[in-house]
Amino acid sequence: MSSAILVLEDGRTFAGEAYGAAGETFGEAVFATGMTGYQETLTDPSYHRQVVVQTAPHIGNTGVNDEDAESRRIWVAGYVVRDPARRPSNWRARRSLDDELLANGIVGISGIDTRALTRHLRERGAMRCGVSSIDADPQALLRKVIDSPQMAGADLSAQVTTAEPYRVDALGEHRFTVAALDYGIKAMTPYRMAERGITTHVLPSTSSAADVLATGADAVFLANGPGDPATADAAVETVRDLLRRDLPIFGICFGNQILGRAYGFGTYKLGYGHRGINQPVQDRATGKVEITAHNHGFAVDAPLDRVSDTEFGAVEVSHVCLNDNVVEGLKARDARAFSVQYHPEAAAGPHDAAYLFDRFVELLEGGK
Repeated sequence: MSSAILVLEDGRTFAGEAYGAAGETFGEAVFATGMTGYQETLTDPSYHRQVVVQTAPHIGNTGVNDEDAESRRIWVAGYVVRDPARRPSNWRARRSLDDELLANGIVGISGIDTRALTRHLRERGAMRCGVSSIDADPQALLRKVIDSPQMAGADLSAQVTTAEPYRVDALGEHRFTVAALDYGIKAMTPYRMAERGITTHVLPSTSSAADVLATGADAVFLANGPGDPATADAAVETVRDLLRRDLPIFGICFGNQILGRAYGFGTYKLGYGHRGINQPVQDRATGKVEITAHNHGFAVDAPLDRVSDTEFGAVEVSHVCLNDNVVEGLKARDARAFSVQYHPEAAAGPHDAAYLFDRFVELLEGGK
C-alpha cells in the first residue's frame, strides 16, 4: 500500500497510507462524528468541496450497497479514516468502501490519528487541507493548499443542484404537491414526504417563484446544500417573493439559512461547524431535547432573547443547539413558514426530528 500525507493550511502534517484513488485533492477539512452512516455522508451534496475526517476509528465495516446513496455520486473532496475495514461484512453490501472511493476517483488517506486531527480542528477551527499520495513533500503540498479556494464566500449550490426538474410521486394516496428548491437535496427528503402523501417536484436551485408556482405547488421546501449562504442573493430574493405570496414554506440546513436571510438576518461561519448524527437540539416551545443529524459550517445570526420584527411579521428562534447556543431553527408567527438547521430526514438516523415532516403536513392541511 502506497504512502500518503495530509497537510493542513497551518502546516501541521499527518503521514499515513493511500485510501481510495491515488492522486491529490484539496478542500476544507471538517470532522463528522457519526459512528455509522458513512455512505450517506459521502453522497450528501452538502459535503461538496470538503475533506471529511471520520472521528469513529473503524470505517467501511458494512461496505457499500445500492440503496443508501443520498444522491447520484460521492461529493466529498477527500476522505480521512483511521482504520478502514479489511473486508466488508454485511448482507446488503455489494462492494467495499475502498473500491467505491476508487471508482469515484475520491482521494483518501488512512492510518492517521484522526483523534489528534479532530482535536486540532476543534482548537484551531476548520481549515483548508490537501491530501496527496503522489507528492511526499509537505511544503510543496502546503503551497498548493494556500492557493486553494476557501469555503467562506463559496457559491456552490449551482454545482450540486439537479440540471432538470424531476418528480417524486406520493406513496399511496396523493394529498399535496410540494416544490422543492434543490440546493443539494438528499434522496431521503422527498421520500419522507412521499410517505405522507406528498408529490414533490424537485427544481434547480436557480428556479424563480414563477417556476415554483408553475408546478401547482401547495407549499415550498428549501433543501440543504453546500457553500456560504451569504453568496446566495438570487435564492434569497426568490424566497422573499414566495413569502409575499403566502405559500407555506419549510426549510432545512442551507434552506434555513436562506429563509433566515430572506427575513433579514445575517449569517456567519462557525469555528468548526456541526457534523454528525449525535447533536443535541432543544425545541424552545416544548423544552424537548432531540438528538439530531447535522452538516453545517454556517449559521443564522438571529437573537435568542427576543422576537424579531421583519417585513414578513414576527420571527422567533424555535430551536437551539445545547452545545453552543447556535440557532437551529426559525419560526414565523405571522407567516406560514418554519425551518431547522439540521436534517429531519436523517438517514441513517437518528429519527427524533421526523415529526417536522408531520408539522409540515399540518401546515398544508391548514392551508387547504
